[in-house]
Amino acid sequence: MTLGTLDWTSALEHLDLVAPATARALTAWAATDDDVARHVLVAPIDPGLADTAVLTEAFSLPPSASANCVLVAGRRQGEERVAAAVVRATTRADVNNAVKRLLDVRKASFLPTDRATAESGMEYGGITPVGLPDGYRVLVDARVTVPDEGGELVVVGSGLRRSKIALPGWLLARMPGVEVVEGLALA
Repeated sequence: MTLGTLDWTSALEHLDLVAPATARALTAWAATDDDVARHVLVAPIDPGLADTAVLTEAFSLPPSASANCVLVAGRRQGEERVAAAVVRATTRADVNNAVKRLLDVRKASFLPTDRATAESGMEYGGITPVGLPDGYRVLVDARVTVPDEGGELVVVGSGLRRSKIALPGWLLARMPGVEVVEGLALA
């Protein structure tokens, strides 16, 4: 499979290109789903090109091929609830309505960068839904799971700024713990 001008290879054969938590999650997922070995890819990049807009331009990616993963938290009766919201880069997570409602909290806010990176073990600009801490909900907008003009592959972080993961949206929808949500993103 090809996408843009990146040099994609099997993620399971290059676990050194992903964060340790991501490597553990990919390995565990592959043990229960044969499609992971065949369809989850990784490509090295210059860390300075990790941000979506720059990446898209530098590697001739369709704008909608990338999906952003943002970490959001809210409290209800003293209990903190944390979720990752994964949406196409051409949209934005509906934090004030959809995410807030799904977490059942009054107010949802983005996790501060230092906390997001410390808890996830991932680098800012590379946070991925693959390998997040137990207890984090993984909410994926339904539009991420189906092919669009960019094709069936979706580019997400690898946990590191120096690489990206690509996988079919339908496979991301099958990742353990994923909740596919209609209307999670705003255009």
